[in-house]
Formats: sequence, C-alpha cells, structure tokens
Amino acid sequence: MVKNSTQPILLEKLFELLEVHQGAFRQERTYWRAVGMVVGEIFNFGRHTVTQGLMALGVTDGDWSSWYRLFSRGRYEERKVAKIFFRETIEHTSEEEPYVVGVDGVQIPRSSLKMPGTSWLKAPRTPVFKVGIHRAQRFLHGSWLTPMEDGYSRAIPLRFLPAFPPKAKPANVPAQTEGEAGLSFLHWTRQGLDEEGREQQIILTLADGSFDTLNFWRTLPERTVLAVRTARNRRLYDLPERHAGVGRPPSYGALAPHPCDWLHKGISWQKRDVRVRGRSILMKFQVLGPFIREGLPEIPLFLFVVKGMHRKVGKKKLRWKHRKPSFYLVSAVQVNGEWQLPLPVETILAWLWQRWELEVAHREMKSGFGVGEKQCWTPRSTISSVQWSVWVYALLLLSAYRTWGLLNAPHIPTRWWQGAKRWSFNTLWRHYRSAFWGTPPFQALWTRTPDNWLKKEAFLIGLHNSIAASARI
Repeated sequence: MVKNSTQPILLEKLFELLEVHQGAFRQERTYWRAVGMVVGEIFNFGRHTVTQGLMALGVTDGDWSSWYRLFSRGRYEERKVAKIFFRETIEHTSEEEPYVVGVDGVQIPRSSLKMPGTSWLKAPRTPVFKVGIHRAQRFLHGSWLTPMEDGYSRAIPLRFLPAFPPKAKPANVPAQTEGEAGLSFLHWTRQGLDEEGREQQIILTLADGSFDTLNFWRTLPERTVLAVRTARNRRLYDLPERHAGVGRPPSYGALAPHPCDWLHKGISWQKRDVRVRGRSILMKFQVLGPFIREGLPEIPLFLFVVKGMHRKVGKKKLRWKHRKPSFYLVSAVQVNGEWQLPLPVETILAWLWQRWELEVAHREMKSGFGVGEKQCWTPRSTISSVQWSVWVYALLLLSAYRTWGLLNAPHIPTRWWQGAKRWSFNTLWRHYRSAFWGTPPFQALWTRTPDNWLKKEAFLIGLHNSIAASARI
C-alpha cells in the first residue's frame, strides 16, 4: 500500500483519544495493557479473541491471565469510559444544532446454552413467513450520529447496554426490555449534556418501530425530540376541543384516519429535494397533525407520511426502483400556545434517512470487527468483552473522523476503483495497518522483499506474529 502523509495524523488522533481515557483505568499498567489490546485488535487477522490479539502482539510466552482479568475483574469500566468518550463527541456539535442520537436493539449470536445473558430470540435472518429462533444476547445500541456532509453521516457508538429478557440465563445485570435500556441511554445522554453546560441543546432521537410504545413516549427526558417509525394502522385522534361546560373535559378529539389511509385521500403532496448520500432525492410527503396517540392523550405528536416510489432509475442501464411508503411520529413542542414541529421539515426528513447508519454499524461491528467473538464466560466478562470491542470500534471511527471528516479519506491505490465517496470501515482498517507499518516500531512488518531469496528471512520473521495469530498457531 502506498504511504500517505495523512496516515501519521491518523495514529496521532488515535493515541490522543487513548490518552484522554487513561483516567478511566485505576492503574497505569492496566491502561497500558488496554492500549496494547487496542493495537492487537488492529493487527489481528483472525478471530477477534483475546488470545488472537495477544498472539498478534507476540505475547506468547508470558502469563495471559492478567489480560483476561481486564474483563473478568471489572478493570475495564464501561460507564467511565463511555462518559469520557461522550465528552469527546460534544466538541463536534454546536449548541444551536441538535445532538443527534439513534437507539436500536442488536443481537450477539451465541452457541452456548449456559452463558449468562443468553436466551432464545427471534432470528433476524429468517423469512417473515417462517420465523426462526436462535441463541443470542440482546443489547441496546445507543449511537451518536455525526453532522451530515453532503448527505452522509456515520453512527459512532456511545453505549452498548445489556437488554436481557427475564427468561435469559441469569447475569449480573437486571433484566430489561430494549425500550427500558433505550430510556436509560437517553437519560444518561441528557444528563451528560447538562453537565457540560449544554442545557439548551436538544437531543434528536431516531428509532425504529419497536420503540413506539406508550412507556417510551411518557418517560422521555426533557428537551428530547423523538422521531420514530410507527405502524401503518396506528390509532390517532385529533386534539380535543376546549371544554367550557360542566364535567370532565374529553381526552380525545375525533378519530383521525389511519396513517396508511392518507395515501388514498387525494391530497396534494409536499415535495422537497433532500440530500442523501451524495445525491438529491425528491421526497413526497405530508406533515399532519398534531394528533394524539391512543393511550397517550397528554403528548401531542405530528405524523409524517412519506410516499413510496416506483420508478425507473439509471442512465445506461434502466431498472425499476421500488420503495414502500413509511410513517413516522415526531414530538411536538408548544410555542406561544400552539403546537409546532421542533425542527424544520427539511432537517427532520434528512435525519430520518440516517437511521439506517445504525444498521451499517451493526454489520461492521459483527461481520468486520468481530464483536462478540471474545471467549469470556463469566457473568461480568461476557458483557464487558462485548462493550470493549464496541468501544475500540468507536475509537477507530472517531479518530478517523477527526483526521479526514467523512469524505476526505486518501484514495485507494487501485486502477479500476478509487474507493467510495465516504470511506468504509475496511478502508479505515487498511490505513491503520499501513500507518503502523510506516512507523519505526513496526517497520520490519512492511519491508519490501529483496530479489535475493536468501535475504528474505528478516521479512518473513517480521510477519510471523500476524501470520501465527491468523493461523491460530
């Protein structure tokens, strides 16, 4: 790989972030052990277990128990680390704009029937007409979404909270639903902003339909706006009229049409060009309300109906593109006695597209970074080892974001493809390794092989650690 002048800056930003987190570790030696494991994660070409990371570092002759105690004895404290990392993200947003977060449930597949926190859950990769189950741990992923650049954003994890159901194998955390874990994350975020002097900055929360529950709406923290996908047959009511007579005032107004019924009302659709992932998309939508959700008469909400699409796209090769209509409920705020949208329509529409970045992060963490592969079995380490991998993933992303932004990564040195407009995690991983190989401590790992075969011995010895780790030898 061709060396680039920005690569040392990438390492500089990474070690700056690691140094900021030193206060989260009780002892200096524990902190340096954590730094070593971060480097081991980068050079690990095999499964992302603790053993594989230590083999990549060349730590093969010593006692490994102290490395495993990082998770089993609570020497890595997720809450302390998350608080420090959260402060580092605040500097990238201004108080005038919303602090955008996303919440979503994620499953870590497991094969053990006895591992703490595991239970039988709905398998996400089975068809809807024949739903299957699998063994897994359930977590709540709370993520910060970076400010958009040309319609691009990226989800960087802040918390990865266990959300084990009551029938899961007992662990050292109480059972809770995804919604309860999501509320805990939002209250933690609101408290963190207030402590940093951001009392006036609102939190914009993006969520899927599983969080559209009565309890979630009722217990949202103050100055928090929720934009959540809702059911197409959700029961909504108009606001009740003012009651001047005797008796209890009504809680609901007239029954409003179901969200899907607005598709066939013959109304004129509003249109906006929204910048999404480097291109403009014409969105047809309606903003309706305010309404009251059944069972929730005290909280007015606005309904966003986004029309579906079925049209031909492409210039050289035409193809049909189909997108189903979608329906969202958004918090309403009261200004001068009237209920209004908390943010401009264009801003809400643009951020509704970005919720998918959480799904992208799930794929990168589980398929690319090996979250959940560490073989830790105690009630504490089975949770902290997962949270550790997510924290390292977030560190690598934030360091790259501070170095390149979202769109200014070095080009990939290939003739047929120069890389996507927004850098991928695999591209980032390659640049981290290339940056380390260009530094003196790792120089031997990137020495070009000479023509004389007798002189290649030093090169092969330099690659031994990484090859041995990937081959599990």
